[in-house]
Order: sequence, then C-alpha cells, then structure tokens
Amino acid sequence: MDILLFHSAYGLRPAVHEAADRLRAAGHQVRVPDLYEGQTAGTEEEAAELRESIGNDRLLTRAVKAAAPFSDKGLVYAGFSLGGALAQNLALGDENASGLLLLHGTSDLREDAAVDDLPVQLHVADPDPAETHEWLSLWYPQMRRAGADVEIYRYPGAGHLFTDPALPDYDAEAAEQVWRTALGFLDSL
Repeated sequence: MDILLFHSAYGLRPAVHEAADRLRAAGHQVRVPDLYEGQTAGTEEEAAELRESIGNDRLLTRAVKAAAPFSDKGLVYAGFSLGGALAQNLALGDENASGLLLLHGTSDLREDAAVDDLPVQLHVADPDPAETHEWLSLWYPQMRRAGADVEIYRYPGAGHLFTDPALPDYDAEAAEQVWRTALGFLDSL
C-alpha cells in the first residue's frame, strides 16, 4: 500500500519515523510530510502553541499539497491525533482513497461527506479526553452514513498519544497491539 502518514501536534518526531519504518518493513511505501517545516514540540503546551501559530487552515493546505502528487494512486491516509484529523479530511475528499488509519484522532465531518465503502480503522485510548465516548458516539454513525466501513479499537488505561515512546502517555503493550491490528488492516486493503 501507498501510505501518507501525518504527524501529531508535536511535529515530525522520531516516533513518526519509527512508525513509518515499521510500515515499510511490512512492505508498504510510506511518506511522512513535515507539516511544521522542521519545528517540533517537547510538551503538550508547546505542541498546542505551535499548532496555533501555524493555524488549521495552513496545516490543511500543507497536507493537501503533500497528498496531491500521489492521490491518484489510491493512498491510505494515516495520522497521529492532529494528523489523524487531517488524514480523515483528506481521505473523505479523495475519491481514490483506499483506506484511512486513524491513531488517536478524528475530525468533524461535513454534512455532505460521502465515500464508497472506505475502510477506516481508529485506535484510541479509553478514556481519551480528546476523543471522548460522547464524541465517538456521534462520530461513528456520521462516518457510517458517509459510507465508511469503520472499526474502532479502544485501549483501556492508555494515555492519548500512547504509541509515542518519548511521551508520558506511552503504553508499550497497547502500542504493540495497535501495530499488529493496523498491519492486519493494511494487509486486507
């Protein structure tokens, strides 16, 4: 599969490169655009400030530009938290998208969002203050109405960005389970 993997609000950190390497080792072609143009954050507060300083519109524009040269190939869009939200927006707007892998993040849906049986897999902490049960109980049926084939995996006791070994949320067992499940999902596409 040809995968476009977007980083979280922390920027393009080693954990994103490690994830891409893991996916490449499984035979996938993976691109990891740097939407922050070299900037990274070390704390949640710094990440929020960095994201805000760039702005959501500029981040989405950068994501679209990163996808444009490859979207005719039937990309799998993937991302961590903020990157998941961006990946979702791009996948729902790309008629050639072949899948959507969301790690720790989702996004609002436009009312007119429509896809043709797009395979979607979401991995989130349980509970997750950024992806609450209330939010996901609204998001899931909206995605289904849009035409997505959605699977949700929840990880009790894990922190929000539990796949990043450099962050306090890291949960090694949950992270390994994510990658086993995600690789199976990608192999099925």
